[in-house]
Amino acid sequence: MSKAFRLIEEHKGRPIDLARIEQEDPATYAMIRKADTLGTFQIESRAQMSMLPRMKPRTFYDLVIQVAIVRPGPIQGDMVHPYLRRREGKEEVVYPTPELEAVLGKTLGVPLFQESAMKVAMVCAGFTGGEADQLRKSMATFKFTGGVSRFKDKLVSGMERNGYTREFAEKTFSQLEGFGSYGFPESHAASFALIAYASSYVKCHYPDAFCAALLNSQPMGFYAPAQIVGDARKHGVEVRPVCINRSRWDCTLEPIDGSNRHAVRLGMRMVHGLAQIDAARIVAVRADQSFESVDDLWRRSGVPTASLVELAEADAFLPSLQLQRRDALWAIKALRDEPLPLFAAAAEREHRAIAEQREPEVSLRQMMEGHNVIQDYSHTGLTLRQHPLAFLRKDLAARNIVTCEEAMAARDGRWLMAAGLVLVRQKPGSAKGVMFLTVEDETGPANVVVWPTLFERRRQVVLGSSMMAINGRIQREGEVVHLVAQQLFDLTGDLSGLADRDEAFKLPTGRGDEFAHGAPGTPDSRERAVMKVREIYEPDRIIDRLKVKSRNFQ
Repeated sequence: MSKAFRLIEEHKGRPIDLARIEQEDPATYAMIRKADTLGTFQIESRAQMSMLPRMKPRTFYDLVIQVAIVRPGPIQGDMVHPYLRRREGKEEVVYPTPELEAVLGKTLGVPLFQESAMKVAMVCAGFTGGEADQLRKSMATFKFTGGVSRFKDKLVSGMERNGYTREFAEKTFSQLEGFGSYGFPESHAASFALIAYASSYVKCHYPDAFCAALLNSQPMGFYAPAQIVGDARKHGVEVRPVCINRSRWDCTLEPIDGSNRHAVRLGMRMVHGLAQIDAARIVAVRADQSFESVDDLWRRSGVPTASLVELAEADAFLPSLQLQRRDALWAIKALRDEPLPLFAAAAEREHRAIAEQREPEVSLRQMMEGHNVIQDYSHTGLTLRQHPLAFLRKDLAARNIVTCEEAMAARDGRWLMAAGLVLVRQKPGSAKGVMFLTVEDETGPANVVVWPTLFERRRQVVLGSSMMAINGRIQREGEVVHLVAQQLFDLTGDLSGLADRDEAFKLPTGRGDEFAHGAPGTPDSRERAVMKVREIYEPDRIIDRLKVKSRNFQ
């Protein structure tokens, strides 16, 4: 959040912090009600996203309850569904006594907070302040310990003495007992809700700064950079690639010509394997003059060629120098092992002499889009090109596999098969063995539920697939949609087809008439060039499958 605030102040001229964010902003709450909360604090998990369209927060206190209700305590204590039914007007809120209404009125008769439990114990069951505090301490644990159970007789008998039925008293105790699996104090939930609201406000009104700040804070959260960037682009943010002449180490904001908007420029921190010190040298040297070539960058910055290779593989020479991956790598291959910082004039003369003797330039065959996507993921963890599944859509459609967008829009009860890259795996302790998956294709994400029996049968597929097909039934409850899996299939092998489809660089075959014409004994300049290209690009065949790093929470 502090990084986002700094970007907003620096580039948009608005001083902003937690105290100065506009309160109760309707646009922010409208976004939250749609569960458009990827990357925000606390309300970005699958469980929170599923609850938001049902809770429909409109005020800050609604958000306080939202943060607190998706916790093991309220779930184990069977508080969630009663609260939602009452909030939606499907169940009448009954308070046996005015005292109970005074304690639980704000939460519709459900003791969602530790303070609520303490007040119920004191007001309705006659607990002393000390006894209520002991009850609170028993609830303030992250794992169920059974400590709350020792208060059952006193609580139930005390409530009966004060006019409550035994059935109501035991129901109240079972709710409180759920806090043994961890529930929130109200003050804690309010503090979390403030940051949740603030992060949502920034995402709603400054999605560019929000995206850049999240990328500059990785690794964190439920989602990888590819999903953060994809979500930002869906919100209209222009994201620009890593560039040796424009990128800093961190992701930054750049003005968009002719508008008051900004684009996100990906930083060199996105390049896998690049040392921060080498990025700093590049940024410092180019302050006086932009780089004009690979050789210019190498000689002026003094960074090792290994770092230049990392930048080339991340396609960082393309935006300003118009050098695609293979051209940049070819140019790097021609560099000497060490730059020549001394005797610059002599070094330059030597360089010109070498250039004059250099073999003829070779027009390298460039990678096509599918192979570029594989390289993007391999070297930056994301792509600004087409989504990988866009290249496979025709084949998937031929197998009756629908898009994630179509699946999430389908009617309740419909059977279908969808497929996508596996982004997130979640198996909460309170979910009784249920696994929740988030998969994504070129149309967006889909939410998948895997029951324990299927998980045990297909454990290897669930935990090991980069790409998965799910055959199942749509379960729709209001705006909350899940694909409940009945069968799971590992389609990771299909990803290897991306490079093959795009005809990753292959050496040209012979003419087939060497017997008549004879094979050359000494390679000519072009053949020597081809041999060099093979030396550079043979490793491409090793990286022939898209590697997607999912986030696993089990």
